[in-house]
Amino acid sequence: MKATIFEQSELVQVEDVDKPTIQADDDVIIRVVRASVCGSDLWSYANGDEKPAHSINDGHEAIGIVEEIGSAITTVKPGDFVVAPFTHGCGECAACLSGFDGTCDRHPGYTNWSNGFQSEYIRFTYANWALIKIPGHPEDYTDGMLKSLLTLADVMPTGYYAARSANVQKGDKVVVIGDGAVGQCAVIAAKMRGASQIVLMSRHADRQQMALQSGATAVVAERGAEGIAKVREILGGDGADAALECVGTESAIEQALGVLHNGGRVGFVGVPHYNTHPIGSTFAQNIAIAGGSASVTTYDKRFLLKAVLDGDINPGRVFTNTYDLVDINQAYQDMQNRKTIKAMIKVAD
Repeated sequence: MKATIFEQSELVQVEDVDKPTIQADDDVIIRVVRASVCGSDLWSYANGDEKPAHSINDGHEAIGIVEEIGSAITTVKPGDFVVAPFTHGCGECAACLSGFDGTCDRHPGYTNWSNGFQSEYIRFTYANWALIKIPGHPEDYTDGMLKSLLTLADVMPTGYYAARSANVQKGDKVVVIGDGAVGQCAVIAAKMRGASQIVLMSRHADRQQMALQSGATAVVAERGAEGIAKVREILGGDGADAALECVGTESAIEQALGVLHNGGRVGFVGVPHYNTHPIGSTFAQNIAIAGGSASVTTYDKRFLLKAVLDGDINPGRVFTNTYDLVDINQAYQDMQNRKTIKAMIKVAD
């Protein structure tokens, strides 16, 4: 089969590899229909990020058709159309039952990444509860709907988790830091939860316009102290009730903390690429901080899949270009150069 291989910094390419097989009784083999490139994939692509040369790539978002199931699988069958989340909770442990399946107590959170979802087939581990069944078949849906369904593998639940972690409530004033796909979905989520004002911090006109279409009420291009002052001015002086950090850098978390009034709340979902910001620095502000890996299966099963199918939300607009699998390196290049907000990879019909 064809699969994306990380060769070196700024180079991924499609190569022939062995098709995955069932190795455990709760494995599922999925024929991928659509995959995508995540902003977190760009860390290793752009920087090497200590990733071994000639290794399976980090792609971890897909929708596809179940082809084969392990003997313990009772929830899906061959032929089912499914969302393959980037995490895989068990649905039974204390974490999952509390709505935190993104960090299941029983299953390692990121072992799916080692399978490389930017491929013709994937082995989805611990599959019995985590997969989300989509009604019908891929051919039943428009290209636009397939895009929205694909966001349910990661970015839409992750954006929602940012809002949920920050406990966004009806009437809240919310600031979103990060204008990529997760930030765009965080805008959608903040609107879903009833925010009265949603300010996106963004320097890019196309991303600003997308966020305004999704429910943002204002955009701020400035950064640092100037950006914080501009946000506070827009929100009436006191600052935001909640900040949604969707980047993963130290400057982003500092921006999130800076726009809040005392007693505000941060929801952070950007994969951290820093380890230097002490939590004690928030003590004098009475700031609540929560976040981490999104509860993809929980949110999809409870309401996000229905919201997409009913047309209540349109997160698929974050996919601004589509590429064939053979052109995967171009997809990475265009995202890195901000020519594409998020790349959808067409793997099969």
